[in-house]
Order: sequence, then structure tokens, then C-alpha cells
Amino acid sequence: MDIWQQLLSGFATAATPLNLMWAFVGCALGTAIGVLPGLGPAVTVAMLLPITSQVEPTASMIFFAGIYYGAMYGGSTTSILLNTPGETGTMVTALEGFKMAKSGRAGAALATSAIGSFVAGTMATVLVTLFAPIVADYAVQLGPPEYFCLMLLAFTTVSAVLGASTLRGITALFIGLAIGLVGIDQITASVRYTGGIPEFMDGIEVVLIAVGLFAIGEALYTTLYEGRSEVSLNKSGRVHMTGLEWRRSWPAWLRGTALGFPFGTIPAGGTEIPTFLSYAVERKLSKHKEEFGTTGAIEGVAGPEAANNAAVTATMVPLLTLGIPTSVTTAILLSAFQNYGLQPGPQLFQTSSTLVWGLIASLYIGNVMLLVLNLPLVGLWVKLLKIPKPQLYAGILIFATVGVYGMRQSAFDLYVMLAVGMLGVLLRRFDFPTAPVIVGMILGPLAEAQLRNALSIGEGHWGVFFQRPVSLSILVVVAAVLVLPQLMKLRQRR
Repeated sequence: MDIWQQLLSGFATAATPLNLMWAFVGCALGTAIGVLPGLGPAVTVAMLLPITSQVEPTASMIFFAGIYYGAMYGGSTTSILLNTPGETGTMVTALEGFKMAKSGRAGAALATSAIGSFVAGTMATVLVTLFAPIVADYAVQLGPPEYFCLMLLAFTTVSAVLGASTLRGITALFIGLAIGLVGIDQITASVRYTGGIPEFMDGIEVVLIAVGLFAIGEALYTTLYEGRSEVSLNKSGRVHMTGLEWRRSWPAWLRGTALGFPFGTIPAGGTEIPTFLSYAVERKLSKHKEEFGTTGAIEGVAGPEAANNAAVTATMVPLLTLGIPTSVTTAILLSAFQNYGLQPGPQLFQTSSTLVWGLIASLYIGNVMLLVLNLPLVGLWVKLLKIPKPQLYAGILIFATVGVYGMRQSAFDLYVMLAVGMLGVLLRRFDFPTAPVIVGMILGPLAEAQLRNALSIGEGHWGVFFQRPVSLSILVVVAAVLVLPQLMKLRQRR
């Protein structure tokens, strides 16, 4: 009953007029961002971090959470109408959604996407409510060796899963780790890797790197390599589903939720794997196989959309209980917590319970808000796609520049932001993932501190990681993540 009392107190916090306003603005803005191809919640949260630094922490985190899961809703709109995923998690939605739109059933596709997202998001939030405190209780018992191994697992899986190749992912990760080491060593207080530049003494701001990599990098890359390509819009039609489509959708929503939630809670990260798995399952189980790839099967939209939103909601479990981000946006949310002097982890449920439970309660409220926004206002979101790319990306560049300059009123920060933006262009150009850069930068210093503490416990012996069951188990998983894909490739070649 203690969990339910805390959840009720969380609703009391989240339901204040001010927090409701922030939740609504976040959901609306997130949906709009999801609708715009090429943008995403990571870019938006990164740009807004400097501006919202003066906002009360609970309201700010509710706002950012609204942007995060709002973008997952909005991303399905462009996938269905334009065959252009607004988010990587909605790539699979485009496979059947666009086929449905071309055959005049865009309304049904958008409806099953919105309702499926609501069902999956709500069910996943219930699971977060039930399991996050339990995970936090167990996490308190973990020591530095276990935490270092968990971060090593996060490094390994993010690099292996997000990159076009493991080598590219690890390269991007090491770039982030190198950036995270710049500044004063927290333990020995020695200055390192500053190149004699005084501005680097305090380290490089995560917000600066995030804005440069995502906002500036995306705008420059689109300008340089994608040009001014125009897209044609599809008519969405009426947003409704027939009785048969309802009966075909609800089992897919449940299966998608069951697949998506576990993937969101583990450091393997990403919504791509559960959405592709869900699509494969629906295609296998469907009684209407002839519709897949031709006129469009509604199960091929319902299942992946549910898996996507369940995975997104589930990322709150490792973020809040272990302080480990399993996606790009949660990595930036982690930096938002740190901006307020808060470190997500097992202690957060004791030290900042009002914020945590207010945030969890806001997930319930946000799901209802998003359903209300998505069903009647689809036509409005489609109109956002008519903004010409030059004006859109010029606005992003101006907004990012003002936001970064406002942090410390430093022209040097703008030069660093531009340099990081060019790095972002190079990473995209040569198909290197950007997520490991942010993960390495944020978790790198934390992993270093845990490694040193673990070696202190083991009196300098590395065997401390193999003597403790939990850390040894995690190291076995790390080895499996690195070795098994290579063995499978070798087997396929033979």
C-alpha cells in the first residue's frame, strides 16, 4: 500500500495547475517535434536545457518527460502519411502505415497508432510504478564493482546496438569518454586534457555537446547533404477504426507492450529491436498475411507502435533507479537531473521522492493528454510539415545559439558548439552513431569514480570484479554482447 500512497502524493504534485501546464506544453511540443522529420526529443530537450534551468526541478522534469513521450506519438504521423519516420522508433510503423495511407486508410492507421500508444504507455507506466521502487531497493545493495560493471554493460550495448558496426559504435563511445575526461580530476584535483585553455578547467558542458551534436549537426548535415528536397503530403481522412480493425488491433497492442517493456528496462537501449520484433510477431500470427506489404495490415502498425511506447516509458526504470540512460534522450535527461544537483539512482527515491513520484504520476496524465491531442488534431500536426526546410533549420540554429550563449554568456562556448556541430556532421556522413558520444561523456566520469572506488575496496586487485556474483554475472553478459554477434556472423558465412 505504501507505493499507492506515494503515487497518490505524486498525483497531488503533478496535478497542480502549474505542473499540469508544463505537462501539456511538453506533450504538445513533443508531438509537434515528433511530426517534423529529422528532429526528435533529444534535440529539443538539449536546446531547452539552458532555458529551463531556472524552472523548478519537478516542473522541468515533467516538461521534459512530456516532450520525450510526446515525440514518440508524433513520430508515427510522418511515418504513416509520408513514409518518413520522425523518430527511429517509428521506422517499422512506416512499413504498413504508409501502405494503409496509400490505400485510403490513413485514418485507421493514425487511430490505432494513437490508441495503441495510449494503451501501451499506460500499462508500461503501471509496471514502472510497481517495479521501479523494488529495483531501487535492490540497487541500494550494489557496491562500486557492480555499478562499474553496469556502466560497462551500458557502454558495450549502446556501442554494439546503435552503431552500423560495433567498431563505429565503440569509436563514438571513446570520443565521448575523451570529452568527459577534460577538466579537473574529481579525486586527485589535477588538471588534465585542457590544452592550456582556461575555459576547459571546469570541463565541457553536456548541454553544449548535446546541442552541437544534435541541433547544429542535424541542421548542417541536412543543409549540406540533403538539400531542399520537397515532399508531398497524403490526406489523412477521418480518424476512426471499424469494429473489425478494433478486434485486430487490441491483441497486437498487448503483445507489443509485452515485447517493448523489457527492452526499455535493460541497458541494451533503443526502441528499434522491440518494434522490429513486434512486426515480425504480428506478421507471423496474422490471419491476414496477404495485406502485409500490399494494402497494409493494421496489426503491423498497432504492434510496433505499442512496443515503441512501452519501451520509451520503461526507460524511466533504469534512469531513475540506477542512473543509467538507455537512449539518447534519457542520457540528456540525466544531464538535466545533474543540472539541478540531483543524481538519479537508488537514493533518489529517498532524497527526492516528491520529484520522482510526481514524474511517474505525470506519465499517467501525459498519456491522457496525448490521446486527446492526437485523435482530433492530426490535421494540425500534418500542417507543420509544410514549413520549408531552410526556415525550419535556420530557426533551430538561432534557437540553439541563443540557448547556449545564455548559459554562461561566453562566445567561446559558441565556437565549441560549432566545432561539435561539425563533428556531428562528420559522424553522420560516415555513419557513426552519435548516442554513444553522449553516453560516454555523461557516464565516463561516473564509471571512472566507481572503478577507482572498486579498486580501493579490492586493495588494488582487479579480482574484486570476479569475486562478487553480481559483477561477475554482468561481465559475462558484457562478453556475450561482444562475442556472440561475431560468432553468429562467422556461422552465417560458413
